Amino acid sequence: MRFEPTDEQRAVREEARGLVREELEPEAARLDGEGAYPGEFLAELGDRGLAGLLLPEEYGGRGGGLVELALVTEELSAGLMSAAAAFGLHVGVAAVVERFGKDDLKRDVLPGMARMGTVGALGLSEDEAGSDKSTLATTARREGDEWVLDGHKRWVTNFEEADVVLTYARTGPADGSGNATAFLLPAGDLELDRRWDTLGARSVSTCRVTLEGVRVPDDRRVGSVDGALAERGRVRTGVNVPARAVGLARAALEDAAAYAEEREQFGRAIGEFQGIRWRVADMTERVEAARLLTLRAADLADRARDDAGRGDADPGRALRLAKVNATEAAVENANEALQTLGGVGYTRDRAVERYLRDARLLTIAGGPNEVHRDAVADAAFERGR
Repeated sequence: MRFEPTDEQRAVREEARGLVREELEPEAARLDGEGAYPGEFLAELGDRGLAGLLLPEEYGGRGGGLVELALVTEELSAGLMSAAAAFGLHVGVAAVVERFGKDDLKRDVLPGMARMGTVGALGLSEDEAGSDKSTLATTARREGDEWVLDGHKRWVTNFEEADVVLTYARTGPADGSGNATAFLLPAGDLELDRRWDTLGARSVSTCRVTLEGVRVPDDRRVGSVDGALAERGRVRTGVNVPARAVGLARAALEDAAAYAEEREQFGRAIGEFQGIRWRVADMTERVEAARLLTLRAADLADRARDDAGRGDADPGRALRLAKVNATEAAVENANEALQTLGGVGYTRDRAVERYLRDARLLTIAGGPNEVHRDAVADAAFERGR
């Protein structure tokens, strides 16, 4: 049992950390304040091959796994969660195409995705298909060698910067059975309906889009007909969500500890008061526990790529535990950091208010924590029978 990254994993983490400190952290406040897309930073990730982290070398990728994804995502999120979100969604789309796309499609789009020259976005959730994806209203009907798509997608993050959108549509009866098929559509085929004004993650826009009579050739289909939702569940790049939360929780801890050392009241640094010291200790515990759960989930998924797993080795169960723990740790640490900084923490002069706004998204994104808790409880009761 190992609790340390390999030399290769440590190297990619340090590469990402250095890039964040040099290129992202100095611009993070401005990007968030202006709602500006971190395009230059993401392009740098592409130039370094990190956008192709999970892709095979034949497509210009690095051939890494989900542990590497978790390590890199933590670093990006500690600098600016919006950048980590755009990165994670792009990498997730590329991974699905690589895993289930036809060879010609992979040769066409993956080299560009590895360089971030072709940017990916995800079109999955809808007005009435949030946690329950079996109720998709967007449809795809086959006409010869083409499919015709009609409907909408409610939350498409990265849409305005995207070149392609991995879009899920119902191809079977509307009976709640989850008969869905995935297609890789040019972003220009989807019509912008509205841009959401969000509390956090303001550097990457999230949009509602519509599709009306969009024709797509069958060679742009990704995976089997009616099987896209099940196939998506086997990729498990959703580990980027708890990894983003670990980055935010860590950043909040670091900012709180630094401020507690420099801020003096009643003749001494506030970090010398037991109340502050215990708060920092609790924040440290949350970061360490969240990171361990997240890396365990990533490692289990890497070692059981095609195996659903059982019991404690079930990657899905491990991911749910990590998601709940890490995202709630991020909210708690951001809130505690703001309390530690006091009045200045409530201003945009410091980053902690951004951490809190951004962290609040993560208990919802990737499925609300209540749904994941239900699934964990189901597994616990099943094991007890």
